[in-house]
Amino acid sequence: MPKAPADYQLRYPIDFGDIDPSIRQLPVQLYAADFGKSRGILYTPATGKPRTVVIMAHPRADFSTHYSIPYWVEAGFAAFGFNTRYLNNDAMMLHENLLLDLAAGIRFLREEQGFEKIVMLGNSGGGSLFAYYDSQARTPAGNRVTAPPGGGPPNLNKFDLPTADGYVALAAHPGQGMVLASCLDAAVVDESDPLASDPALDMYDERNGFKTPPAESRYAQDFVDRYRAAQLARCARVDAIARRHIADASHGRVAMRAPDFAGSSADNRNYFARRAMAPTYMIVYRTQANLNYLDLSIDPSERATGSIISPRPDLANYSPFGLGRIVTPDAWLSTWSGLSSYARMASNLPKVTVPTLVVGANGDQDIFNSDVRGEFEASGASDKTLAFIEGADHFMRAGGTKAHLGDPRPRLMKLLTEWTRERFAVS
Repeated sequence: MPKAPADYQLRYPIDFGDIDPSIRQLPVQLYAADFGKSRGILYTPATGKPRTVVIMAHPRADFSTHYSIPYWVEAGFAAFGFNTRYLNNDAMMLHENLLLDLAAGIRFLREEQGFEKIVMLGNSGGGSLFAYYDSQARTPAGNRVTAPPGGGPPNLNKFDLPTADGYVALAAHPGQGMVLASCLDAAVVDESDPLASDPALDMYDERNGFKTPPAESRYAQDFVDRYRAAQLARCARVDAIARRHIADASHGRVAMRAPDFAGSSADNRNYFARRAMAPTYMIVYRTQANLNYLDLSIDPSERATGSIISPRPDLANYSPFGLGRIVTPDAWLSTWSGLSSYARMASNLPKVTVPTLVVGANGDQDIFNSDVRGEFEASGASDKTLAFIEGADHFMRAGGTKAHLGDPRPRLMKLLTEWTRERFAVS
């Protein structure tokens, strides 16, 4: 496995604020084929027109100023920091709509800007997003996903999905639904009560091996097995709740299509019309409960105890902030369900056959080394590379037991830019 030298120092700017003012920046606003609006900033070197552009996107995070952009441009590439229609809004997110946004972005780069080669940089949640996109783009129309898991549009067979030329999975998880399934609190016994618990399944109960961080917990294998099974069972229960809500809304739409609907009372028409339109928002309590957070003997790595959200997941588990906490039923099934979402690396990566680079952070507290190796193994590319960055946390900052190695980003970007240059001409 290739590894960037720990002592390598890149002269590129580290802070985004230090970006060379001569770099050209083009803000763009794009519309997908269904008129969904997305935005981005295209960065190009001050002189010359690169042949290759790197597009980076995340389902909901702002990637218009992604930390890698100055490095790409300094290396002679163009970089497109792209934000989807669901920027800062995962409560209503349908991954199938996100694919239409990516199609608009790739079409803009290829047809309007004339780039010959496009490399997809899938960082964190962007990894499973781009894998889902590329797998669908390479599936012949007629065989693609016909509807999100909860039903309704879009039917991906009806849209043009232009392909890209390369794929980088950077600290990428196996799918947002898969990540949430691994950190759902298995002890929850009532989805309407954030405190109702089964103590026999509580990973934050000392009787089950818990120790207050930063002390390390230890969970017996029997508990681990029961806990993981209970997490999937809870995911299935939440799926069932979501599908019931969707069925209720569908009942309203069916009633509106009835022949006698127009002649019914105003109260009746208003009720069913509103019921068909109004989603029932779901609250998913306690989503900071992955055993790996506190038991470092599970999937060993350089990580410290805690999660990317908090060094005290035992407390953050009950806080208002967390993954997938407030969602529509459709968003839950499309994005956050580990059982129903189609945005899964395991099923999509075998169809991604373009040159592929899979990079893990050894100190990552939420994406684990087994996840990264599994992505590499699942890749369908004949040209594929696996690498790990020492002393790096999920955000490629210094972290974990080898944080003393210093800022990992120069080492990371040396790896990324050299891998890309070897396969795709700069100019």
